[in-house]
Amino acid sequence: MPLTKAEISRLRSLQEKKHREALGLFVVEGEKVIGELLAAGFPFAELYATEAWAPAGTAAVTRVSPTEMARISHYPTPASVLAVGRLARAPLAPGALDRGLTLALDGIQDPGNVGTLLRIADWFALDRVVLAPDGADLFSQKVINASMGSFARVRVHTAPLAEALAGGTAPVLGCDLGGEDVHALPALRDAVIVIGSEGRGLSPAVAARVTRRVTIPKFGGAESLNAAVAAGIVCDQLRRPARG
Repeated sequence: MPLTKAEISRLRSLQEKKHREALGLFVVEGEKVIGELLAAGFPFAELYATEAWAPAGTAAVTRVSPTEMARISHYPTPASVLAVGRLARAPLAPGALDRGLTLALDGIQDPGNVGTLLRIADWFALDRVVLAPDGADLFSQKVINASMGSFARVRVHTAPLAEALAGGTAPVLGCDLGGEDVHALPALRDAVIVIGSEGRGLSPAVAARVTRRVTIPKFGGAESLNAAVAAGIVCDQLRRPARG
């Protein structure tokens, strides 16, 4: 049965955050990213695909014509599959940041960086990621694409960081040019790693909650490191076996 005008309009509207929030849905498009998310067990609510897409073991798929896919696609060149998921935001429980390793993203607005940071959290098996509300939208196509499936595996919370960090017992590590060498840190079981935006660094309210400032030694002339690169170096240090 052909898609109705209302269905096409609804699917196209999910390109914008305000419509995602209003409908409680988000959209992902592309064979690779949807395949990664399905392999990770993500429970999509709807799948639309042309006959060109037919992976094994997939849940019910609504078949559409190439013309219909072009009408609902978010890209100039449509993919062969588009999926719809439900927005789900887990609340951050009181005291949650006191246990395990947390990656906290302070105002990082580049969606590619946020997606890459989710991959880093996944790689190092961090317990959670906390996004500040003024950062990139977790449910944007660019964030999900850049996460390469980690979107489905990492526990992510959105919360005001300064409030979330208040009164915690775990060390709060913030990158700062004047901080101590990150390689001198011991492996830690409990810690919050705060990564600020490349343009402004840590916001003043969050910087005030930092209990330990660390830096990545610089040998060349670059002004700064990409936020995701810096996070990866810090996470690697914290995951090293305890030195005897």
